[in-house]
Amino acid sequence: MKIIGLMSGTSVDGVDAALVEVIGQGYDIQVDLLAATTQAYSEDMRSHILSICSGQPLSVAQLAALDDRIALAFAQVAQTLIAEDSVIDLIASHGQTVYHRPPVGNLGYSLQLGRGALIAQQTGLSTVSNFRAADLAYGGQGAPLVPPVDACLLSHPQRHRCVQNIGGIGNVAYLPAWDKSTRSGFPDGIKGWDTGPGNALIDWAVTQFTQGAQTYDADGQWAAQGNADDSLVEQWLQQPFFRQPPPKSTGRELFGAQYAQHCWQMAQAQQLGQADFIATLTELTAASIAQSYRQFLPQLPDEVLVGGGGSRNRALLQRLRAHLPNIPVSATDDIGLSADYKEAIAFAVLGFWRTHQIPGNLPSATGASRFCLLGDIHRP
Repeated sequence: MKIIGLMSGTSVDGVDAALVEVIGQGYDIQVDLLAATTQAYSEDMRSHILSICSGQPLSVAQLAALDDRIALAFAQVAQTLIAEDSVIDLIASHGQTVYHRPPVGNLGYSLQLGRGALIAQQTGLSTVSNFRAADLAYGGQGAPLVPPVDACLLSHPQRHRCVQNIGGIGNVAYLPAWDKSTRSGFPDGIKGWDTGPGNALIDWAVTQFTQGAQTYDADGQWAAQGNADDSLVEQWLQQPFFRQPPPKSTGRELFGAQYAQHCWQMAQAQQLGQADFIATLTELTAASIAQSYRQFLPQLPDEVLVGGGGSRNRALLQRLRAHLPNIPVSATDDIGLSADYKEAIAFAVLGFWRTHQIPGNLPSATGASRFCLLGDIHRP
C-alpha cells in the first residue's frame, strides 16, 4: 500500500507528511520513503496550540474552530504529496495533541485535534485517525505507540538497540536482538516509555530569549556556547516522573511553559546567563534519557539510534554520548530510516495495520491490558 503518514508532535512546529510504500504483511514489512514534506504552522496558530497545551481555557466553539483549522492544515499538507503521486491508498493522521492525561488510578485520556473525517472529505482518501483512544480504553497510556513499528523496522538480529525519539518529549523503544526469520511474533522484552523532556524546554527558552524570532536551538549552537549547571540538573532530576517506573507517558502538561518558567527562575537565582541556561536544559534532556536507561532497562543497549528534531542538535547528542560512554549514538538516518520523518512513517505503518485488522499497540510499552486495533477509519 501507498500511505501518507501525517504527524505533528509535542514540539508543535508544523505538520510532517511522509508518503511511504509498505510492502509485506503483518509485522513482516518493509517501508520505502517515496516523498516527504513539512509545513510549518503559522506563528499565531502555533502560539494558540501551545497556550492550550499550557492550560489556557477555551470554549467548545473555540475548540471546534481549532479542530477545523488543524484538520484543514493536515489535509493541505497531504494534498501536496497527492499532487506528486495520484495512486495513494490511505492517509494515516496522528493529529495534534493538545491534552494528555496518563492513567493514574483511572483511565487516561488523550486529545488529538485535526479530525480524520474532515481530512478524508478534503482529500478524497480514506483516513485513519484517533490512534490513541483504543489503547487508553484498555487501561494503557496511549503512548508511546511507535515501539512496535521500531521493532519491525529497526531491530537487529544480534544487537540490542534503543531507539530514542527526541521531539518535544523524549520516548524510547528498547529492542532486544530479534532474528525475524526464526519467529513470527514480537520477541519478549521489547519495552517503551516516555523518558521526559526532549526539546520542549529548550524550545521554550530560545523562543523567550529571541522574542519568537527563533523557536529552537539550531544545531545546538546556543547550548554549545554555555556551561551546564550540574547542581540544577540534579535538582530537576528529582521530579517524581523520572523515578516513576514504566509504562509511563507525559507531555506539556508537566514539561511545558510553567515548568520551564520555574527552571528559569531557579537558574536566575544561580545567576546563569541565557547560554548557560540552554546548556543546562540540554544537559537535563541527555541526563534524563541516560538515567532512564540505567534505572529501567534490563541491560544497557549495544547502540542508540536517535530520531526526531533532537537528532539534529549536536550539543544534545554530544551530551548523550558523554552519559553513555562506549555506546555508539547515531541518527536513524545512518541505517536508512529518516530521522526527520520517522514518526510520520510510523503512523503510516499503524494505518496499514489498522486497515488489515492487525493490532497496533504493544502492551509492554503502553501498559494496556491487551493488544488491540488502533485508529478510526473514515471513508471519503
